[in-house]
Amino acid sequence: MLLRTFKSGWRSLYICLPLICLALPTGTPAWASDNKVTIGTGSRAGVYFQVGRAICRLVNQTQADHGIACDAPSTAGSISNLQALRSGQLQLAVAQSDWQYHAVQGTSRFTAAKPDPDLRAVFSVHGEPFTLVARRDSGIRHLRDLEGRRVNIGNPGSGQRGTMEVVMEAMGWNKRSFSLTDELPASQQSLALCHDRVQAMVYTVGHPNDSVAQAVRLCDAMIAEVSGKEIEKLIAERPYYAFTSIPGGLYSGNVDDVRTFGVKATVVTSSKVDAETVYAITRAVFDNFDSFRSLHPAFTDLQPALMVRDGLSAPLHEGALRYFKERGWL
Repeated sequence: MLLRTFKSGWRSLYICLPLICLALPTGTPAWASDNKVTIGTGSRAGVYFQVGRAICRLVNQTQADHGIACDAPSTAGSISNLQALRSGQLQLAVAQSDWQYHAVQGTSRFTAAKPDPDLRAVFSVHGEPFTLVARRDSGIRHLRDLEGRRVNIGNPGSGQRGTMEVVMEAMGWNKRSFSLTDELPASQQSLALCHDRVQAMVYTVGHPNDSVAQAVRLCDAMIAEVSGKEIEKLIAERPYYAFTSIPGGLYSGNVDDVRTFGVKATVVTSSKVDAETVYAITRAVFDNFDSFRSLHPAFTDLQPALMVRDGLSAPLHEGALRYFKERGWL
């Protein structure tokens, strides 16, 4: 009888005879076990979850071509995803471009872990403005108005929390700068805003977004401006940030464009994931690109030629690189 098992990321083949079992290490990493890949995403309320689901939908629909099964569970978000990818708990992940940069460089929240030499980019996806949503009755119309207010800064491990901490540092704030600091995940913050538990929430997310739409529709909320000399300095010092705007008309009551800054959502993997697996996943997405773009409004304006380079700090994985060269995009 043959029994396969996985321990500590390595596979051992157990050959069981009537009186003895012999463990024979094969030296095969668990990264490609059983032709199954898991993609780390984010909150179910966010677009990262939809990115993972969209990729897996196309991978699973084309499974007869490559034999790979794909799963995309909800996770804590960018920082947690990058940590789990490095430890081998995930094969792919969605992460903000700024946190991809920090993981590659071993900076910010990744200083203790040091640079990740195995982190690889696959492609970028939609742009993600840093979005400040506030109740209209709060009087918050600009980022600077947050001081002394009740604010949800996001759950630890999420990209929105990480970016908010960067903004707080740039503004010279800490948690005591607010009358209440909440740490709710994206899936709960709109409800907290509606119940007046908090007066504002932040979200680094692609638009349109259901959570933001819910807050605007049900809580008479609005999107506030994020600008000023502190934000200008922040962007000048960090190559992964750029000024952007949230278009007017996307949400009821928000007629004009709102100025802010943002990052890119990116799909990343590890050099330890074999090239054929990453090639097959990349091909499943881009050979069916019209279907991919139709799976969420934030994907509508995506362009393959830009997705192979924008927001990518890590080297391209060899599997993705091979596919993009075949298509003539690199």
